[in-house]
Amino acid sequence: MKKLFSFICLLLCAAFLSSCAGKTADMEHEEDSSSQQITELVLWTFPVGNWGNPTSVASMLADFHKNYPNINISVEYLNYDNGDEKISQAVLDNAMPNLVLEGPERLVASWGEKGWMVDLSDLWESDKSDKIYKNIKAACQHKSGAYYEFPICMSAHCMAINYDMFREAGALPFIDEERHTWTTDGFIKAVEALTAHGQKKVGTLYCKNQSGDQGTRALVNNLYGGSFTDDTHTFYTVDSEENKKALQLLNDLDGITFDPSLSSAEAIDLFCKKETAMCFCWNVSIEVQQTINHPDLDFEVFPIAFPSSQGTPKLQSGIWGFGIFDNGDQEQIQASKTFIRYITENDTPYARAVRASSYWPVRDMDNIYENDMLMAEYGIFMPYMDDYYQITPGWEEARTSWYQMLTDIGTGTSVSEAVKSFSFPK
Repeated sequence: MKKLFSFICLLLCAAFLSSCAGKTADMEHEEDSSSQQITELVLWTFPVGNWGNPTSVASMLADFHKNYPNINISVEYLNYDNGDEKISQAVLDNAMPNLVLEGPERLVASWGEKGWMVDLSDLWESDKSDKIYKNIKAACQHKSGAYYEFPICMSAHCMAINYDMFREAGALPFIDEERHTWTTDGFIKAVEALTAHGQKKVGTLYCKNQSGDQGTRALVNNLYGGSFTDDTHTFYTVDSEENKKALQLLNDLDGITFDPSLSSAEAIDLFCKKETAMCFCWNVSIEVQQTINHPDLDFEVFPIAFPSSQGTPKLQSGIWGFGIFDNGDQEQIQASKTFIRYITENDTPYARAVRASSYWPVRDMDNIYENDMLMAEYGIFMPYMDDYYQITPGWEEARTSWYQMLTDIGTGTSVSEAVKSFSFPK
């Protein structure tokens, strides 16, 4: 009996000591966890749909912070009028953000080319990256082989018309309403019908700065089958006969103006205020945002592809994703990669991130816009996406030369002379 009692006592003591040891281990783990240093990151985001909306972004980051409490991300919101200058100044001041959300023309062809970005090749080794469309993957890779962007969404840029104005002016027969396309001849006849109806400002080629230049490029390139670069994205073809013919048409057409005083944002605003009948800078994200900015918008916005000779356009594609600035802090760089992996490798946060952009996934996945009539309407443009030429060497200088060339035309320089001012070497 004494042996049994002693054995029970030993068991109770062992259990007590085990419990104490367990509690001690738990306390030590809690102390270690609570003592872990929080890595502070800064994300700068251009207005890519609701990625430019603090409420929307805060909600997405809240889920990330729950899963990674030792990484904290603060956000600054940029715009396209001064965002490039802010980035350049931040680099000069050694105060760049950790993460940035933008496209390959900046992350790869500009900032990556300058050596500002971290190579993200290791992120491309995941199973999910294998499903990313090949043309998207190619656009995110620098000629050196480094990947300076990991993409989340894509779209096709289009233009828009005031459907009500077109109907009142009798210009609807000049567009293909079912396909949301039109020919160059239809474009000319529509502009003539609108001016005859009394609409003095039909459309404006804004050229105050680089913002929205994808619209003016696509307009000029599509009218007569021109291009902005060669097929291999080696040199620029702005001075082609097709482009000069298109620029001359736009310069001669009553109702179409070149305005060096207007940015793309200001041109969009004029369109929404019914001061112009068409806008050359448009996409689904812009429509969503302008509906918010202009709650009194009282006309039907009809998105349409850029006019082309045969009515089959080549639309400027858009790609947006994350890049990491190389500040030399490996802890922050790894934490930034953790954030990108969380957003892109898990279907739920990824679908949410894409929906926030108001664009489409860069990889094959189930329809994330089921029963969304607006996205279905804009989805009609996706088959017209052309290749992504914005990674051609010297892209930043080329963009500057482009809007300066349009400015020259707007201030009276002949097209033949203005084209010569596109001074980037070929």
